[in-house]
Amino acid sequence: MGRLFGTDGIRGVANVHPMTSEMALKVGRAIAYISRKKGHTPRIVIGKDTRLSGYMLENALVSGICSMGADALLVGPMTTPGVAFLTVSMRADAGIVISASHNPFQDNGIKIFSRDGFKLPDAKEDELEALIQSDDLPSLHADPSDMGKAYRIDDARGRYIVFLKSSFPNEYSMEGMKIVLDCSNGATYKVAPEAFFELGADVIPLFNDPDGKNINKDCGSQHPETLAHEVVKNRANVGFAFDGDGDRLIAVDENGNVLTGDQAMAICASVMKKKGTLKKNLVVSTVMSNIGLGLALKDIGAKTLATKVGDRYVLEEMVEKGASIGGEESGHIIFLDHHTTGDGIIAALQLVNAMKYENKPLSELAKIMKVFPQRLINIDVKSKPDVYTIPEIAQVIKEVEKELGDKGRVLVRYSGTQQMCRVMVEGPSEKDTEVYCRKIADIITQKIG
Repeated sequence: MGRLFGTDGIRGVANVHPMTSEMALKVGRAIAYISRKKGHTPRIVIGKDTRLSGYMLENALVSGICSMGADALLVGPMTTPGVAFLTVSMRADAGIVISASHNPFQDNGIKIFSRDGFKLPDAKEDELEALIQSDDLPSLHADPSDMGKAYRIDDARGRYIVFLKSSFPNEYSMEGMKIVLDCSNGATYKVAPEAFFELGADVIPLFNDPDGKNINKDCGSQHPETLAHEVVKNRANVGFAFDGDGDRLIAVDENGNVLTGDQAMAICASVMKKKGTLKKNLVVSTVMSNIGLGLALKDIGAKTLATKVGDRYVLEEMVEKGASIGGEESGHIIFLDHHTTGDGIIAALQLVNAMKYENKPLSELAKIMKVFPQRLINIDVKSKPDVYTIPEIAQVIKEVEKELGDKGRVLVRYSGTQQMCRVMVEGPSEKDTEVYCRKIADIITQKIG
C-alpha cells in the first residue's frame, strides 16, 4: 500500500478510489483506539471543507470513531486551523479535518491534529498507520453498550471568530478600511467575512457561495486574478485570498499587485522585530523561498533558516529553534505566538496589523523585499522515481546549475498531494528563468510525464 501519510496528513481521492470511505472508517477507528484511556471516553473533533465528498467521509469517520467507544464532535464546514483551535478549546483528544486543501473538488483527504493542536509527530503517525493497515481493527471495537455518540457543535464558528479577533491588537480598528476577501468557495466562506466585519472593516466578499463542486475553481490563493481586479475596481485598501481549507493566504495590495508568501513574511517579520516579538531574531522558511527573502531579512538584522518543503517541517524547526514566525512562499504562514498551525485568516490580520503599525499601504510595505525572477512549472508524471537516478534529468539539472552559478538556483521536487513534479528556477532575469525552467521541464516530461 505504501505510506499513507504525506507532510500534511492522510490523503486520498474520494470519487476515484472505491476504498476511500472504507479508509476513512479505518482512520476513525484507529484514532479513537489510540485515544482510549481507562475510565475516559475519547472525544474527537471533526471538521470539513465544502467539497461534495466531505459528507461521505464524515459519516465514515463518525462510524469508525463511535464503533470504538469514542464520541465525535461535528463542527461542520470549518478551516483546518479552526479545527486545530477547537480541538484545544474543547479539550478533545484529537481533531480531524476532511479536506484536500487547494486541490480541485474531486480530491479529498484527511488531516489529523493531536490534543494540543499540533499535527501528529512521526511516532504517532507510525502507530496509526500500523493500525490502519493491520487486520486487527475490527476485533478491537467497543462493546455495544459502550458505543460512542455523535454531537453537533452549533457555536463552533463563533468560538473560532473570537479566537481570530484576539490575534489582532486591541488598539487598532479596521473602521474605514475596505477589504476584499476571496474565500475560494471553501471553508472560510462564512468565518472570514464575519471576523473582518466584526473588526470594523467594510468587507467585499468574493467566491463565498460553495456548491460542493466549485471549491478552488478559478479562485482563491491559486487564482488571485479576480481578487486583484476587484481590489482595484472597488478602490479597496487590500485584498486577501484563502485556499479551500483556509490555512493559506495570498495578499493583493491596493494597486492590484499580488504578493508572495515570502513578501508577507518579510513584512510581518520587520514589524515583529520593531515590536520586539521576533523571537530568536529568526524566520523559518523552506527551500522554495525566494532568494530575496534572505536578503530582506539580512537588511533588517534578522536571520532565516530553510527546511524541506512542507509546513510541518517549518513548524518542527520553529519549535526546536524557538522561532515565532515561519512559513512557505506559497502562503502558509505560522505565527506561533497566536496559533499552533498555519492560519490564512490570522496571517491576513497580521498584515493589516503591519499596515496599521507602519501607517503605510501594503504596496509600500512590500518594497522591503526584492522578488528575484522565479519560474515554476508543474508536470503531471506517471511515477515518482528519484529524479537524479535518471541520467538525462540529472544531466540537464547539472547543466542549468552550472550556467546559473551564484546568480540563481534550481529546485526539482515532487508534490506531496498530487502526481506531479515541480520544477522551480530562480535566475537573474525573467527570460533566463523561463528558458532554464522549460529546459528541465521538457526532459522530465519526456522521461516520466
